[in-house]
Amino acid sequence: MNWWDLVGWAGSAVLVWSLLQSRILRLRALNLVGCVVLIGFNAALEVWPMVGLNIVLAVINIWYLRGMLATRHDEQTYQVVEVGVGDQFLAHTLRIHAPDIARFNPDFHWDPTAGDRSAFLVVTADEVVGVVLSHAEARGVAQIDLDYVTPKFRDFTPGEFVYRRSRLFTERGFHRVVSPPGMVAPYYHRLGFRPQGDSYVLDLPASPATDSA
Repeated sequence: MNWWDLVGWAGSAVLVWSLLQSRILRLRALNLVGCVVLIGFNAALEVWPMVGLNIVLAVINIWYLRGMLATRHDEQTYQVVEVGVGDQFLAHTLRIHAPDIARFNPDFHWDPTAGDRSAFLVVTADEVVGVVLSHAEARGVAQIDLDYVTPKFRDFTPGEFVYRRSRLFTERGFHRVVSPPGMVAPYYHRLGFRPQGDSYVLDLPASPATDSA
């Protein structure tokens, strides 16, 4: 086997690896890389049908990647839907994602019977992107109990919409949000949170209703 064969095998391996990704943005990016490698490999061997196939696949990947990246920070992409703390669909979502939730939130425990609890589903169209569960602390502080994004959307930024662009907390009179303590691989520093102990804190602007009160 010569080095050129290795290039072909490497391109095929990247293509297969891309299909094993649960994150759709990563899947498209890796698939594009594999297609580009195979375009060069097949062109060198003058296998033109395979060149044409991989060019078409590369264009499709570029089209979808462009759309994904263009809407990554679009506030119209995500909506936050409040649900009851005892909602059956919420319970179903927490149950089917329980192993993944425990992986990133080992200390998470949800008691829907406790007071001052709020539950929200982050959605795009009719698909669930994530879950935000919180409870009220003293002096206008919202303590996040769970901030979970499903694997498919983990390369996107739904948290940016929830904390920076949505009025999810300010309209309820909160002026500060505290992230779940002990969360694995937190991303809050990218959203303007400041570290405080084993959590992150975000000071919220006053809502219009608060200013006019």
